[in-house]
Amino acid sequence: MEFIKRMCFVLMLVPQLALAQQEYMVTHYMFNGLGLNPAYAGAHDALSTSFLAREQWAGFEGAPSTQLASVHSPIGQRPISVGAVLYRDKLGISSEYGGYFSYAYRIQLGNGYKLSMGLQASVHNYAVEYALANSGINDDEGFTNVNQFMWNVGTGIMLHSDRAYIGISSPQLLNRELMLNNEGGEFSEVVRHYYMTAGYAFNMGLDYVLKPNILVKSVPGAPVQVDLNMNLLIKSVVWVGASYRSMDSLDGLLGVQVNPQLTISYATDFTLSEIDVQSHEIMINYVIPSKNKKISTPRYF
Repeated sequence: MEFIKRMCFVLMLVPQLALAQQEYMVTHYMFNGLGLNPAYAGAHDALSTSFLAREQWAGFEGAPSTQLASVHSPIGQRPISVGAVLYRDKLGISSEYGGYFSYAYRIQLGNGYKLSMGLQASVHNYAVEYALANSGINDDEGFTNVNQFMWNVGTGIMLHSDRAYIGISSPQLLNRELMLNNEGGEFSEVVRHYYMTAGYAFNMGLDYVLKPNILVKSVPGAPVQVDLNMNLLIKSVVWVGASYRSMDSLDGLLGVQVNPQLTISYATDFTLSEIDVQSHEIMINYVIPSKNKKISTPRYF
């Protein structure tokens, strides 16, 4: 019985390797824009650092697990910014490690708005270890471990102010062939993803800021996915929010604005499928101002 269960897990995993989330997915996307759009680099006009950890489908062996760290900053008083995202994404017997390295050029417009144009280079290490399945699969059956490096390029554009943003991006422009099995010659294609993000922070009296956000993801051959989010900042201290991810989950967020520089937030996802599973995610963001600037209000995105 245990052998059958493990084989079912492997059979369930293969379509995931071939089709599913080829780019990591997080609920705190509205606070981690650099992972979606290189034009986000320098948006805080300060040195901004972030760490995020996500455990999806909690309680299931081999469930998706994601960790990422990011940093970005303007370069002096020049209109250019740089940034980097390092990540680990694991799903069952497959794992991916990678880094995105971003460059953005920002043009100052009127009314406090800036237009940012970004370029990105990335490197990825993708591995499949069939031995970890412990399911009777061995080299004689044509399944051998995979370890493959790939590189890619991306681009994006973003219009933003202190309270509003809208951006369009494609972090991986080049389609790539990804090996699933060295011996069998089986391949999956890493395809181009397109993202559109937008948000606005509304003052609701002296003590409340309401911030709706939207993320639209388009992948060739798959339905368009939409994330709708609403966050409320209470007295510049507590963030509470809710999200809807089409065809996937309902999400809740709770964060603390420890001070204008430091934000700590937790999110949990409840799936909309018949399988009752829950996901957990924690994010820490810290902004370090330059010597001649002081951060007096929280960052809204």
